[in-house]
Amino acid sequence: MKNNKSLTKRLCRAGVIAALYVALTYAFMPFAFGPIQVRPAEALCILPLFFPEAAPALFIGCALSNIASPYAVYDVTIGATATLVAALATYGVGRLFRNDWAKMMLGGAFPVLVNAFVIPLVIVFLCGGGEGYTSVTVAYFTYVFSLLLTELVWVYALGIPLYFGVKRLKNAH
Repeated sequence: MKNNKSLTKRLCRAGVIAALYVALTYAFMPFAFGPIQVRPAEALCILPLFFPEAAPALFIGCALSNIASPYAVYDVTIGATATLVAALATYGVGRLFRNDWAKMMLGGAFPVLVNAFVIPLVIVFLCGGGEGYTSVTVAYFTYVFSLLLTELVWVYALGIPLYFGVKRLKNAH
């Protein structure tokens, strides 16, 4: 009975994480895609530090969110896969480190770096988003820098308070 209750709890948690990711992305829809992403849902990317089910939940939430992307064909597959890879790496950090700040800083680095380097590939090379730049290399690194900054804001500025809030709730139970 306990295993069924635990599985149900994890499935429900995964559903809530995926739904929150979609809701937060759609709430900021006009600004959720492109070189400067207002996507506070990225703060949820620290949740694999606590819950293994958060990794597939983030993948599903990202894939569903990216249906609305102007680059949907690539964003749904490549963007969501980048989120899954980052989430799995974040989960690994959570298993390896005990210190909260080390977990948070190292675990948060994966969604920041993976998104900053993968999403510009989609925008510039697959969708032709390099127009107006002197070269595709300049376009790519401009997008990398922009996404690096926006991801840092969402993953750390919102993710750190979320991390300590979740930790406090877990310790209370």
